[in-house]
Amino acid sequence: MNLHKRFATVVMTGALIGGGLLATGSATAATPGEVVAQSCYGNAKTYTKAAGTQIYPNYPTFNYLKTTSSCADINIKTGTDRYVKVCFLPQSGGRSCQADYKLAKAGSWKVIATNVKDNTQYQFHFRSDAKSSGSYAS
Repeated sequence: MNLHKRFATVVMTGALIGGGLLATGSATAATPGEVVAQSCYGNAKTYTKAAGTQIYPNYPTFNYLKTTSSCADINIKTGTDRYVKVCFLPQSGGRSCQADYKLAKAGSWKVIATNVKDNTQYQFHFRSDAKSSGSYAS
């Protein structure tokens, strides 16, 4: 009986120690998707869209943003809840906008466009013309 108690104690101690090691290891390890997201969001830039316009970037630059190899998607994190879509500037000319707005919740990353090629030019188009600020990654 004493032998059974010792064996059970050793097994339980080993399980607790092993479980602690696994928990510690998994907290520091990242899956490939997490590594990509960290890299993408780690290169995020801030934006401030002025009141009275629905497009960012806009006056005085009228420039487009450009996707990078850091992200496969176009992401935004707004300071307040905002409906946003993306308008692209195709190399063939013209302007092509997504049909629907997506709700970006304040303080959370939202994917607005997926699987976008590197060096694609785009602008954010907000449903509201209220001032908006936050971050974007693409």
